[in-house]
Amino acid sequence: MKAVLCKAGQQLREQFDDSFPDRDRTSDGWVADARHVAGGKSDHIPLANSGTVRAIDIDRDVCGKAKPDLMPNIAEQIRLCAKAGDKRLAYIIFNGRIASPRMGWRWRKYSGVNPHNHHCHISFTSKGDTDSSFFNIPALGGKL
Repeated sequence: MKAVLCKAGQQLREQFDDSFPDRDRTSDGWVADARHVAGGKSDHIPLANSGTVRAIDIDRDVCGKAKPDLMPNIAEQIRLCAKAGDKRLAYIIFNGRIASPRMGWRWRKYSGVNPHNHHCHISFTSKGDTDSSFFNIPALGGKL
């Protein structure tokens, strides 16, 4: 079965691309590599029944070298979007921290092997499989 990125992941990635067309994509990704598959548990691994992948990684460098580091602010805006009720978002990992509904979308220390310093990881729920509606994230074209 061919892997396919969930509709919410496609939409969020498109918003990044539209807002930052010249961004670095070195650390971007969505489908699992061998390391993810060997670990056995990752939202980058396609679901067995549909091939759907429920995660994206977006390179931290959205502005280019020697420009401001905007990803901390963007990750915070994604967190706030989830906290405000966007049920497509499952969790966010960035810069050694994770936010999820488990702790009311508060940032907490992330203890996984990869601290996600070079990219922001965004995982989606099953609602994101078919919902490609626009994410209301100010840095990515949304309104305050």
